[in-house]
Amino acid sequence: MSRWSIATLTLVTVFALNTGCTHDDTILIGLAGPFTEERGTSMRRAAELAVREINGRGGINGRLLELVIVDDSADADRALRVARQLYDNNRVVAVIGHLTSATTLAAAPIYGGGNDPVVEISPSASSPLISNAGPFTFRVCPTDRVHGARLADWARSALGAERAAILYRNDVYGRSVRATFLADFISLGGSVVTNDPFLDEIPSFEPYLRRLQQQGGADVVLIAGTQEDAGRILPLLETLGIQARVLGSDRLSGIQEAVALAEGTYISSAYLPDRPGDRNDQFIRAYRTAYRNQLPDHRGAGTYDILYLLTQAIGVVGPSRRRIRDYLAQIGRELAGFEGVTGTIAFDEHGDVPSKTVVVGVVSNRRLITAPGQ
Repeated sequence: MSRWSIATLTLVTVFALNTGCTHDDTILIGLAGPFTEERGTSMRRAAELAVREINGRGGINGRLLELVIVDDSADADRALRVARQLYDNNRVVAVIGHLTSATTLAAAPIYGGGNDPVVEISPSASSPLISNAGPFTFRVCPTDRVHGARLADWARSALGAERAAILYRNDVYGRSVRATFLADFISLGGSVVTNDPFLDEIPSFEPYLRRLQQQGGADVVLIAGTQEDAGRILPLLETLGIQARVLGSDRLSGIQEAVALAEGTYISSAYLPDRPGDRNDQFIRAYRTAYRNQLPDHRGAGTYDILYLLTQAIGVVGPSRRRIRDYLAQIGRELAGFEGVTGTIAFDEHGDVPSKTVVVGVVSNRRLITAPGQ
């Protein structure tokens, strides 16, 4: 494998890990995400693990895989340049990515345009807008709306919460999670006492939380934002003595290791490492062996599934961009759903996976585990 520095990554090819075929014989798959950021680590590692496994078994019909790894810095403008680089490389037969919704949406017109469109499959882009991104855009995760609805049901049925406070990042992601949580929590008989948006520039969350105190507090606080947002909010909740359970959606993933006060936080996710099943058990063992006992997150598990799904597709229809896309469009419709470590992948006409659900995890002893009762 070629050596590269993640800090300076622009466009890097990870070569096939076996001998026995020349570089020109390999099948290229693009991998696009924010690999200079912590959230991109599991995605990259899982992809490289899957390629090692697939190539170790002889590749696809005797041809080995290569990953063309490109860092998009989770930036929509950069994602446009990344998409153009991958599209223009006519040996790239499919793209895994992008990780975020904004970058996936930005890149979609490039991948799906021109005379030789190439499919992009995201492991974790959850915006509802992606459903209309075009016939060459797929994803293997549920939408933000599924997360909001699941958290509302959990707050009412499992935690018995009657009053909720919402702090939501004022972007597509935050607004989507907030909207379904608010509607479902109220429809289930709860009340929302505060409902506050914020941006990166917010100097402090304290005014919002003090106003929550003045209004009598809440049983649960939903943070529809990022791990970094939660890292600022949790200490304030403790300092102000606000006794409320904290809920968050999958962008809080990783908080269990990064924030000491995260113990007891509930987080919805499309995948947790303790998911039952032999296929997932094998994946976890292989991942921990390869990466010093680390665990994958939902981004990594989704990426792993995508690589094996593409391997199946290429094995049947060959390394043709158009045929791969058409094969994927039949998964879960004319063809059986694909059984992966994240569950069954079955695409609808929009490239979504409507049967995919989310699980609620709880932070316990610096690990995110499936909350009891599911």
